[in-house]
Amino acid sequence: MTQPDLTFILGGARSGKSSHAERLAAATARPVTYVATARASDDAEFAARIAHHRDRRPADWRVVEADLDLASAISAADDGHRCILVDCLTLWLANLLCPASGEPDAPPCDGFANYLDALEAALAQASGPIIVVSNEIGMGVVPLGALTRRYVDELGRLNQRVASLAREVTLMVAGLAMTVKGERAR
Repeated sequence: MTQPDLTFILGGARSGKSSHAERLAAATARPVTYVATARASDDAEFAARIAHHRDRRPADWRVVEADLDLASAISAADDGHRCILVDCLTLWLANLLCPASGEPDAPPCDGFANYLDALEAALAQASGPIIVVSNEIGMGVVPLGALTRRYVDELGRLNQRVASLAREVTLMVAGLAMTVKGERAR
C-alpha cells in the first residue's frame, strides 16, 4: 500500500494551525472539502470561534460537519480530485469522549476504539490529498482529574497514529511552521 498524501498539522491553541492548513489546502488548486468537527453548543464564545473559522473560509469550499463519524465523512468526500481538510481531531475526540449531554461522568460513545480504527483506515486509504489539524496538548504537566488525563492520553495516542501515516508533519509555534516529518525536515 502506498503512503497517503496526508499532511498533519499540530500546535497549541492560537498557534496558527487552522490558518496554515487553509493556506495549504488553497495552494493545492483543487476543490476543497472542509470537514468541521466542532459540535455547536450554547456557549457564545465557542459559537464565535466557529463563526470566525466559517467567515475565513472561501465560499466555494464544500463544508461537511462530522462530530462523530469522521471516517465516513472523509471516505464520502474522497474522490481523488478534492483536497480534504479536517479541522480538528482535538474537538472530534472531545465529542467521542464527552457526551452531547455534557455529563462529565458518562462513558465515551459506544464503539470508541472502532471510531479511531475507522479514521485510521479512511486516512490510509484516501486517494486524494488530506490535511488534518490537531492540537498538541501533551507538553505540560500531568493534568488533575481522570477524564482530563484520559483525554490528554487518548489525543496523544491518536496524534501518534495519524503522524505515522502522514507524509508531512508540521508543528506550528507562534504562527511559524516547523517541519517535523517530510522532505523539508531532512
